Amino acid sequence: MTSTAKKAPVRLVTVDADSAARRLDNFLLGELKGLPRTRVYRLIRKGEVRVNKGRSKPAYRLVEGDVVRIPPVHGLAEGAPQHAPGRHKVDWVLDHVLFEDEVLLVLDKPSGLAVHGGSGITLGAIELLRAVRPDCRYLELVHRLDRETSGILLIAKKHSALRDLHAQLREGTVRKIYTALLLGVWAGDQRRVNLALVVEHRRNGERHVRTGTEGKPSESIFTPLERYPEATLCDVQILTGRTHQIRVHAAAIRHPVAGDQRYGDGQGSPAGLHRLFLHARELTFVHPSTGEQLTLAAPLPAPLEQVTQRLRES
Repeated sequence: MTSTAKKAPVRLVTVDADSAARRLDNFLLGELKGLPRTRVYRLIRKGEVRVNKGRSKPAYRLVEGDVVRIPPVHGLAEGAPQHAPGRHKVDWVLDHVLFEDEVLLVLDKPSGLAVHGGSGITLGAIELLRAVRPDCRYLELVHRLDRETSGILLIAKKHSALRDLHAQLREGTVRKIYTALLLGVWAGDQRRVNLALVVEHRRNGERHVRTGTEGKPSESIFTPLERYPEATLCDVQILTGRTHQIRVHAAAIRHPVAGDQRYGDGQGSPAGLHRLFLHARELTFVHPSTGEQLTLAAPLPAPLEQVTQRLRES
């Protein structure tokens, strides 16, 4: 039986100014929309992807004028995602865009959706966006959220915007506020936690984070909003953006985030809570094109609102 699957032709893409300084792997993920990251790495490793006719590394930073050879990929029609999302996912993504203009796209990400595909995950948030917005040649994550964390996720639509926002993150001028339900009776008012964090890689590939003097400096500010008999609703401002920062800092001060299966030390969660109670609710930064300060907010998801309502009534 003759296969009718389409095979994209070899393409030679010349890197323009807006794609300059991008990593090769991220450039390919944009060009081969919907192709799993693992397959992109395999193409590079096997030498099927070439830069200026030579082999390259995934982390190679492209230079304007570089010519990238993009090989045929079986089952991937040119310009079409290999794993096209269903209609319900398309509608969901479009319904959860909080803000969009010519250089930025902001998504209200749900708990349970990874920011990008990986081992065992076909489509993450960025792959879904690339699939439903084929008109956007460039879409890259500005920052990340844990898979279990909901809320504001910022995506750049131009490399110049990505560079600008990364500079703001490095300089600490981006204000990030989360809402978290912490277990236990909170004593006092605002508390600043300054504990260095160490990222450890376990055998299954998952990252685990612990406090340790040899780690990277990390600082969080916890401000109580509402107090319940056995839990406290807090705003958390993070002054650094480390992996699992809020969850590890909260556990270190003996007030783990409700629903945290990794760092919660087996402590129970309030009735009706079936996820991590951590939500990225507010982000303030300078717009990379207009220079104006922009504050974006994502409301607390209904399941979390229902939990707090039950706590108020208990």
